[in-house]
Amino acid sequence: MNEQLIRNIGIMAHIDAGKTTTTERILYYTGESHRIGEVDDGEAIMDWMEEEQNRGITITSAAITCSWKGHQINIIDTPGHVDFTAEVERSLRVLDGAIMVVCAVGGVEPQTETVWRQADTYGVPRIAFINKMDRLGANFDEAVEELRKKLQANPIPLFLPVGYENEFSGIIDVLNKTYLVYSPEDQGKTFTEQPIPEAQLEAAEAAYENVIDAVSSFNDEITERFFEGKEIPVSMIKETIKKATIARQALPVFVGSSLKDIGVQPLIDGIIDYLPSPSEIPPAQGIAAKSGDPIQVPFKPDGPPLALIFKIHVDREAGAMNYVRVYSGTIKKGTALMNISRKKRERVNRIMRMYADRAEELSELKAGDIGVIIGFKEGRTGDTIGSEGAQILLEQIHFPVPVISIAIEPNTTSDGDKLRGALSILSQEDPTFSWRDDEETGQLIISGMGELHLEVLVNRLTKEMKIKARVGQPQVTYRESITKEASGSEEFSRIIANKEHTAGVTMTVRPYRTGNGNRFINQANTRGIPHEFVEAVERGVTNAFMGGIRYGYETCNVEVEVTDIAYNELTASTFAYEAASAMCFDKVANEANPVIMEPVMRMTIVVPTQYVGEAISSVTSRKGIVTSIESRAFTEQIHAQAPLSELFGYSTVLRSATQGRGTFSLEFDHYQEKGV
Repeated sequence: MNEQLIRNIGIMAHIDAGKTTTTERILYYTGESHRIGEVDDGEAIMDWMEEEQNRGITITSAAITCSWKGHQINIIDTPGHVDFTAEVERSLRVLDGAIMVVCAVGGVEPQTETVWRQADTYGVPRIAFINKMDRLGANFDEAVEELRKKLQANPIPLFLPVGYENEFSGIIDVLNKTYLVYSPEDQGKTFTEQPIPEAQLEAAEAAYENVIDAVSSFNDEITERFFEGKEIPVSMIKETIKKATIARQALPVFVGSSLKDIGVQPLIDGIIDYLPSPSEIPPAQGIAAKSGDPIQVPFKPDGPPLALIFKIHVDREAGAMNYVRVYSGTIKKGTALMNISRKKRERVNRIMRMYADRAEELSELKAGDIGVIIGFKEGRTGDTIGSEGAQILLEQIHFPVPVISIAIEPNTTSDGDKLRGALSILSQEDPTFSWRDDEETGQLIISGMGELHLEVLVNRLTKEMKIKARVGQPQVTYRESITKEASGSEEFSRIIANKEHTAGVTMTVRPYRTGNGNRFINQANTRGIPHEFVEAVERGVTNAFMGGIRYGYETCNVEVEVTDIAYNELTASTFAYEAASAMCFDKVANEANPVIMEPVMRMTIVVPTQYVGEAISSVTSRKGIVTSIESRAFTEQIHAQAPLSELFGYSTVLRSATQGRGTFSLEFDHYQEKGV
């Protein structure tokens, strides 16, 4: 298919804004499904996992393809719950555009702001859909204003609602100056164009002038035509809005109610009209695998193949299903490719295009396309695959660190191997989930992003994978860090198998205040030292980060600067340099006043106005600090920070303090010294 006719888009929003319901309508109107699956009935096509159907939320990003007016639209429906933010992150990396669904009642909510920032990071152009206009308390103008104020966007309403709440009856097409009324008999599949109601004429004209005013700053010809009283072609306005949207200087705004089947077809038109095709976005950024130099990857269908694995799903029958976005060239079935990230050759056994949980076999994937490859043995989320002769690494996907852990034990010894195999599958699918053996207790410890995240994973283990296991209480995942600078040297010398192995390393460690990671710097003079020995020094230090300093917790916020590497060409070995580096780090870090660090969470609590005092009290009694309070029509939003260790069971406390009407979300913010 011509790349101009492809759109790779994501649908993202705060939990409960109606993302999946909107996607179900898109699939119905494009003919991909013959009936509408409702989230509330547990029948949504995009929520195909049992856990998703039971909870009525999206957990994994489902990829699906549909067609509209000769265009192929690849949609990725992403989760809105903050515990599954990695699913949003990995999807945004490969999208060319996104629909931001905003609830007309709740407006711009906390997770809306989070995914908006993530989309900014990856430079994704967006259009907005203000949904749920039929709900009590819906306010279109306020929602548009929040897009402007909270997200610093430039919203341009292209459609207006007619009526609010239970009187919401249709929408006004501002550019074509018509009133669209949807037929409830066929679930909104057909609609009629009528004259704009008398009461709405003034608002529609003001909205049209607002559009012209907004686009005139991007196109001088529109300004001239407007002042000369000449007709401005709708096609010219749309083309100008598209350019501004791709440059992320405009946010076209659509309106409707997905549940009431109003306003979805214009939104699908908006995907085609305003979001870019793969050839209309800036080149992808990559790194030359050999030199480490930054390099641009232009869209070239006839270039060497290059793709990014952005998701892995392990199917019982098919094995690892690698979801890939192709940036350059063509990937053909039966060919061999290089996993550039892991320096492994892999074979493309099968290629598929996904329709949620249904698949269509393909012979090839071309530049700009999204599909599934089966046959890779070593693939992981974030890996670059491509031609061995043109090795370019696409930017790595960075995932947040797991902050909560629980112990899990198999009921029987025979279940032990099954449990380990299942945990390996889950960690392959989900980069924010990890597991390890606790050497002191002999227990298996699993770690994730939050209580809901781990609860869902444990339910998948016990129900979907049929593994009988006992689960402990949630525990905080602590880290270790240092509070002062220290320097030192370490020499390694051993005779192994009658051969002498020697290495020497000098380093300085100091607190690293940027972000929540660690930093390695090599300032040693490495002239004349083979590259593999220099790499071994870095590997030794980074492995030591994982083992901790004094208590065995992984380290964070530590900078290591290697200042000297001693080298003897007769006795040097990679093993010796790894060992010397790890030993040196342990010695020096122990002299830098090590401390235990605990995760601090960013909280957003939404409560009815009369319960603000109780909610604030419930946070401060758990060592929380309130940072700000926002007032809404009927509710208050309290923003706070609190140590995770104080927040177990908080949902019960909040519910009882607010008679079940308060809700909250948690997101990891930073690590701080325990007890501070």
